[in-house]
Amino acid sequence: MPEQDTFTRCFKSNSPEPWNWNIYLFPLWCCGVVFRYLILFPGRVLILTIGWIIFLSLYFPVHFLLKGHEKLRKNLERSLVELICSFFVASWTGVIKYHGPQPSVRPKQVFVANHTSMIDFIILEQMTAFAVIMQKHPGWVGLLQSTILESVGCIWFNRSEAKDREIVARKLREHVQGADNNPLLIFPEGTCVNNQYTVMFKKGAFELGCVVCPIAIKYNKIFVDAFWNSRKQSFTMHLLQLMSSWAVVCDVWYMEPQTLRPGETPIEFAERVRDMISVRAGLKKVPWDGYLKYARPSPKHTELKQQSFAESILQRLKEE
Repeated sequence: MPEQDTFTRCFKSNSPEPWNWNIYLFPLWCCGVVFRYLILFPGRVLILTIGWIIFLSLYFPVHFLLKGHEKLRKNLERSLVELICSFFVASWTGVIKYHGPQPSVRPKQVFVANHTSMIDFIILEQMTAFAVIMQKHPGWVGLLQSTILESVGCIWFNRSEAKDREIVARKLREHVQGADNNPLLIFPEGTCVNNQYTVMFKKGAFELGCVVCPIAIKYNKIFVDAFWNSRKQSFTMHLLQLMSSWAVVCDVWYMEPQTLRPGETPIEFAERVRDMISVRAGLKKVPWDGYLKYARPSPKHTELKQQSFAESILQRLKEE
């Protein structure tokens, strides 16, 4: 396989092999499609709608009427965010198996996980109200980020802004020092990968002087591929795809906390934790920076490559 494919294949959706093109299985497949789209999907939309009605009818009174009772307000908001995430998981008929002890609220600790889709956050959030570090999104997701999710201490950034990175680094250090803050969750790959590979972990989470708690997430693709290819699909369409599938099946492992070893650099620490997550979830490690997914070559570099390619073609034509 060409060398560049070791990068691009990390971000490719995996289409299932066709199994229904014979006279015996095709009628059953058609019945399944009808059942999923005409019975399961409307029922799931109803579940999610009921969830939002319950959530909003409780969240706004808690948020605005309990301003003078900060601790109580934070605890209730945390529980409500966990509740709405549970409704989201129910709307996919999520079959989630959690392994290991549930995270607890302690100062100077940070949780890190491999990243397949924004639903990783929802799956983890329904059990523990994490404060997550996440790219700022447009539309309704961005509205939720700037309102509801800020109540649990989430931090947003724009990966194209160098100033944002400096602000986020400062906020991270401040957050992990607070004893009452929600546990901090970071996806150190910095982008969604297709749950078959892990790309390089950014060192930021590993140079905070904190205990690092690894989380491994593995999706079973038997019913649906949970990978979100944000270049080809909006998050809304991604959710609709999950809601029209049979189920989302996933395993989550809360692993042993890790600390920086004597003489170990943050980069080596990040690589050691990536090894643990990759082995536990059965993922292949590749030596790529996930941010290359968003990089664009300069026009000058592209022009030089095109010119070099044209000259090589002309040279071959002359030789013939």
